[in-house]
Order: sequence, then structure tokens, then C-alpha cells
Amino acid sequence: MMSSLFNPSFSSTLPNHLISIPNNKNRCASIVVSCTSSTFDPSSSHLTNNNHSAPSPPPPNIKDEARRHRAASAHDFTAKYVPFNAGFDSPESYSLDEIVYRSRSGGLLDVQHDMEALKRFDGAYWRTLFDSRVGKTTWPYGSGVWSKKEWVLPEIDPDDIVSAFEGNSNLFWAERFGKQFVGMNDLWVKHCGISHTGSFKDLGMTVLVSQVNRLRKMNRPVVGVGCASTGDTSAALSAYCAAAGIPSIVFLPANKISTAQLIQPVSNGALVLSIDSDFDGCMKLIREITAELPIYLANSLNSLRLEGQKTAAIEILQQFNWEVPDWVIVPGGNLGNIYAFYKGFKMCKDLGLVEKVPRLVCAQAANANPLYLYYKNGWNEFKAVKANTTFASAIQIGDPVSIDRAVHALRNSEGIVEEATEEELMDAMVQADSTGMFICPHTGVALTALIKLRNRGVIGGGERVVVVSTAHGLKFAQSKIDYHSGAIPGMGRFANPPVSVKADFGSVMDVLKDFLHAKSPKNNKS
Repeated sequence: MMSSLFNPSFSSTLPNHLISIPNNKNRCASIVVSCTSSTFDPSSSHLTNNNHSAPSPPPPNIKDEARRHRAASAHDFTAKYVPFNAGFDSPESYSLDEIVYRSRSGGLLDVQHDMEALKRFDGAYWRTLFDSRVGKTTWPYGSGVWSKKEWVLPEIDPDDIVSAFEGNSNLFWAERFGKQFVGMNDLWVKHCGISHTGSFKDLGMTVLVSQVNRLRKMNRPVVGVGCASTGDTSAALSAYCAAAGIPSIVFLPANKISTAQLIQPVSNGALVLSIDSDFDGCMKLIREITAELPIYLANSLNSLRLEGQKTAAIEILQQFNWEVPDWVIVPGGNLGNIYAFYKGFKMCKDLGLVEKVPRLVCAQAANANPLYLYYKNGWNEFKAVKANTTFASAIQIGDPVSIDRAVHALRNSEGIVEEATEEELMDAMVQADSTGMFICPHTGVALTALIKLRNRGVIGGGERVVVVSTAHGLKFAQSKIDYHSGAIPGMGRFANPPVSVKADFGSVMDVLKDFLHAKSPKNNKS
């Protein structure tokens, strides 16, 4: 099976519904030579590029400084895999250098840090250390993820890290939206989509691909990295793998992601398979494939990604000068991110940086809402659903891998689950855009949750709320075009289409007068 799959003619034997990108025969042929050779060396120059800082190789002193720091450090911080929710004395554990995704019982794994070692330093020490690294170019600490390296992958060598200096994303005071639409003065949006590939997935992928880079240098049998994706995971995976010279394979549900999302893995040289299924079908396939072939699984079943994603929670605390917001609202699909935020906040509490964890809200699209239904049923009897088409396509998932993680996070943070219909999420997105933001439909889901919770009085007008924006609005421009052009039946209450005007002074003046009259203070108090 291995030899036939890595045969140069592999792509020509794909079923019609598996469509790879142009010239993939040549790419597969190059993989054949590397993967089937008896002298295969994952760290060889044709597969590995140690210039991990885009857009140009870092000067030697950056990594030299990192090496000196490592040599001078006397801190022996460690981490390991354990079954999810296991205690610190769990008899089952695995090195992070092992390739393992499930516990012996088939359950999820979690990365467990040596908290006793970390507790040798008080909260003030960690706050000062993390703050001292913000905005620096020192490798790899200029990254918002790797500035928390001791809490992420403490044992990895800086030379193995693959980073685009991700993280450090904007925390935006949504003053006008807060006052106009929800009656709040302390509403903030964490723009995780302002990142290397335009989504929060970069935070986790830098960690996962760095560990793969380490494994390949250790001559572990990893010939490539694969994932199923609704668009953003594949973009992040392909970019970070390309930076490290590691082959990437992505399984995408055919005709269910945006063009902007599709072009990213294509541009970064991934093998792109367009599968005639939904995300859940793609996930089933990639799990079967990675069980048979030495392809490393990059989906959030792999708990390494969550170690990077949790740093966004720590960043929020930093940006508020280590004050804890009252609420954090996170869009949820495969549900790893809501747990990652909880884990980041919980580590800060346990290690003395802050005194509490904020209340969490997971927001789902009503067309793909298994967590919401589970929550409304009192956490009794989880049932996967058939995910229907939603404009929030990245969370169009009916059988989330991280359901147990999400429930744990919500139960331990007095959390809430809310849903948004298609009209609600699109209207919220457009209303947010009208106040100066430019958000994705998934952020529209989170804002809808906020609106509903404010209307019910669950969230108070004087509370501090952070809405997590998971992707850049430009990745979903077509949905905005369709809304404003009237192309979506039954939608468009807040549409703002272009106005066609004759090329003469009088016609233009008439339009401008109408516009200015409508916007005058006496007619518009916004």
C-alpha cells in the first residue's frame, strides 16, 4: 500500500472527486524519491529550510542569542501527553516526541505541563517575563506564541521552531458598535484574524509544525503533514509547512470553502484534495489515512495546536494589564478553541498571574449547532448533527472532535452556549462593518450571541466583554458582496449597495443631498 501510494503515478489514479492542484504529479514524484529511498533523511536540504523567519532569513545573531539563552537557562520545564482531564499522577503518559493522538481507551489527549516546576516562579515573574518579550525581534520570543515558550513547548530547541512571528494581534475597542447596538462601553474585539494566514489557526500551527520539524530532524518516520479543513486550518498548515520545507496534504470539502481560503494552500504548494463530502467526511478520511501512512495529523484531535491557541487568552490579559475581563465569547465549530482559551486563562490563574477565569461563551451557527443542542439539553446525551450550509463555513461541523474539551471548559467557567441563525449572523457582521470593523461571518456569530445575552440581561451593560474574531474579513469577501448586492434571498436589511449615478453635476448633487440629509444628526443619532 505504501509503495503504490507514493508511486509517481498516484495522482492519475485518484477518483474523479479527488482533485489535486496542477503539476501535483511532479510534486508527488519528488516526494516518492524522498520517502521511499532507503537513505531518506527528513532533515536533508531538499526538504528542510531552516530559515524560519519570513520574509527573509534572520541574521545569525538572532538564533545565536537564542542558543546562548538556552545554554544559560537552569530551568528544567517539561511537558507530556496525558489522557484528557487526567490528574498529575496519571499512570498513562507519553513524550511529546511520540506520535500519538489518542489515549489507550481511545479518548482525547492533552498536553500537561510540570506545574510544580513552573510554580517555582511567582506570578509577578511570569508577568514581567512575558511583558518583556512583546514587540521584540529576539528569536523566537518576538512571536506572540513563543514569547510564552516555557508554557507551550518548553523542551524544543529554538533552531527547530517554525515561526512567522504570529500572535500579538490587535485588541480593538469596539466603542461605536458597543454603544449603538448593545448599550455597552467596554466591548472589545480580539482580532486573531490579523495573522500570517488570516486566521487564529496560525497560533496552533506554529507549534505543531515546529514539533514535526523536530521529529524529522530526529529521523522519526514523518513524510508529511495532513489535515481535513473547512479552509483556515489548511491555509495555516500549508504556509508553515512550506516555510520548513515539509510536504503538506489537505482534505477540503468540495465547493464548501471560499476562494480566498482555497487559494492559500494552492499557493503554498500543498497537495490539495477536493473531497465530495463535508468536513466530517474529510475528517474521517484523514484519520484513516494517517493510521496507515507516516503522515502526521494536524487537526485539533492533535492537542499540540491548542498549546499555541491558548496564548491568545494570555495576550488578552497582557493587553488589559493583567486584568481579567468578565466575559470572553468564542465562535465554535470543532470546539478546540474554546478549550484553548479556557486552558490559557486557567494556567494564568493557577500560576498566580491573575485571580480568576472569565466566563466563557461558545457561539455556534444554528445550521451546525451540536454543542448548543447538548447544552440546552442539560449536557445529557450528546448527539452529532448533519451540518447544514452556513455562511460561517469554517464552523460548519456537525460532529466536533473536541466536544469533551469544550464541555469541560464551559462547565468550569460558568459558561454559556448560544446560537445564531444565518440572517442574524450576517446582519451582525454587516452592522459591525458599518462601525469601522471588517469581520468574518464567524465573528458575526459571536456578536449575535452577545446581542442575545445582552437582550436577556445575562451580560450587564457595565461589564467588560471580549469577542474573539477568528479570521480576517477579506477571506469571506464574497459573502459580503452577496449580502450588499441583494443576492441572498430574504437578507439585506442593512445592505449598502453602490449607487449608479449619471456623469453630470446635478445627478451627483441630488444623490449627495439625499445622503447627507439621511446622515444629519437630527435624523441619525448614531
